[in-house]
Amino acid sequence: MKTCIFSVPSRALVTFRVSALSLAAFAAFPALAQSQLKETVVTATRVAQPLSDLVSDVSIVDRAQIERSGALGLADLLGRLPGVEFQRNGGPGGTTGVFVRGGETRFTAVYIDGVRLDSQATGGASWESIPLGQIDRIEVLRGPAAAVYGSDAISGVVQIFTKRGENGFAPFVGVAAGTYATRKVEAGFSGASQGFDYALGLLDEQSDGYNARTVASQNPDLDGYRSRSANVKLGWDLTKAHRLEASYLGNDMNSQYDSFGLTTDERSQRDLSALGLSWQAKWSDAWSTRLSFSESRDRYETTPSPYLTTTTLRSYLLHNELRQQAHLFTAALERKQDQLENAPLNQGRSQNGLALGYGYNKLQHSVQLNVRGDKDSEFGSKSTASAAYGYALTPQWRATASAGTAYRAPTLYQRFSAYGIATLKPESAENAEVGLRYVQGASSFGAVVFRNNLTNLITFAAAGPCASTFGCYANTARASYEGVTLTASHLWDQVNLSASLDWQDPRDQDTDKLLRRRAKRHGVVTAGTRVGSWLFNAEAQFSGERFEDAANTKTLAGYSLLNLSASTQLAKDWTLVTRVDNLADKSYALAETYATAGRSLYLGVKWSPR
Repeated sequence: MKTCIFSVPSRALVTFRVSALSLAAFAAFPALAQSQLKETVVTATRVAQPLSDLVSDVSIVDRAQIERSGALGLADLLGRLPGVEFQRNGGPGGTTGVFVRGGETRFTAVYIDGVRLDSQATGGASWESIPLGQIDRIEVLRGPAAAVYGSDAISGVVQIFTKRGENGFAPFVGVAAGTYATRKVEAGFSGASQGFDYALGLLDEQSDGYNARTVASQNPDLDGYRSRSANVKLGWDLTKAHRLEASYLGNDMNSQYDSFGLTTDERSQRDLSALGLSWQAKWSDAWSTRLSFSESRDRYETTPSPYLTTTTLRSYLLHNELRQQAHLFTAALERKQDQLENAPLNQGRSQNGLALGYGYNKLQHSVQLNVRGDKDSEFGSKSTASAAYGYALTPQWRATASAGTAYRAPTLYQRFSAYGIATLKPESAENAEVGLRYVQGASSFGAVVFRNNLTNLITFAAAGPCASTFGCYANTARASYEGVTLTASHLWDQVNLSASLDWQDPRDQDTDKLLRRRAKRHGVVTAGTRVGSWLFNAEAQFSGERFEDAANTKTLAGYSLLNLSASTQLAKDWTLVTRVDNLADKSYALAETYATAGRSLYLGVKWSPR
């Protein structure tokens, strides 16, 4: 087994230092994931905790950072965070995958306001269907969390939050335009009064796009998209101890794409919805309860080539937490129901889970222990556990260590379609990591070393016991995901500098080949400064070469991109944001034969009275 991932090539270090110094001289972009130690995080344990108390590896992105980024898609934004890559077939409307610490896209559990998203056809969330413009905050947990969330959280968890109303009435209207005839219109309002809070957002985004596949056998048309979404969040404080909440997000995405070997105008229609209802009770200063119901629906249809699949997920959660000074106890009962309609397949299943947790934070010590048992109606029982410990070496330095197990249940399509095998086993993982973090004033540094071993990896193999003669799904592989993530930030002469660098080795242990479309090295260097009312930003992204195929014979070349942006308050209540992506107009690929955007300009104006 290769372990050279933990030795850093001197040439890579030189490249990283030169990039950081040259970009610092340019001026810039504030870190999307700067550690803000006073912030509260809920993703790590499903309980609100100060970021400084966490033993987990977490990044936070707030609404101001999202707007300054100028990113068109959620994956574009996540791809600038430590430990995260993405791949996409064409523009923002194309099929998208997100790799957290090199794991498959189905190994990241995704939630919107506590509502689980997934596809029981392809496995994993439909990233291209989640409208970035409706998001108020994002928390990204790197590392397994199945002992808290159950199936799917093998590589990490992405928790998305929409806006919650606050005191007063706050309307907003925004318009934006960009290259490829990209345009966006948004409007909404939020507020709170007499124990009732509300927020509404409407968003229409569209683009003529560009030719996503330039090979001669494909349709040479422009591959654009249109996304229309609505978001509603309501809250009612019945008393000081009881609160009701309801949330809904819906998105309608219609995009063009080029299918293999076809010259017709192919279109995909994605309809995504996420509905959540919850009741929260605080019985005493120590004991609180949350009862919630959620339902998500992911519908995907293509025309004129006929294909239709719909996944419906329902979840019921009863979560209790008990705080006793430095101790935190949690207990949760959860039921998940999955339903897949993919003609002629119409199949469902359920999972019942019990999760227990214990946390301790006092003086220099932080402890987090979790254990969970799930019983699946189809394949039986599965248990997971995790243990983490953090120790403050000094007021500035903190060391952490953790270990845990995780799993991903086979999708209903993998088990019951013509290509499926009903006896497939869950994909199982064992993870261990150590970390070191330094924070002093405006300076910070972090290093995390991790290794995640996965068995029973499901792949599409040769024909076998399934109904299809073309091939069958099977538990045929083992994989390892190991690496080092470095992060740093510093305020230098009124310039905010930050950087992240990942060395990783996502590898098929049976063939000793790198996994598809993942680079061994990738990173981001950002810097930002303010001049008068203007905030100027710059960002350099770089990625090493990747392989398109499992045999590692087709290479996707490495690339580096430079992005610039600026924002200012034009007048009272008016904000201007402008951005240039891929300033040098580099040609690069995230997937073989699929094009990416060249130099792109984005300009947006927003009215939001305070």
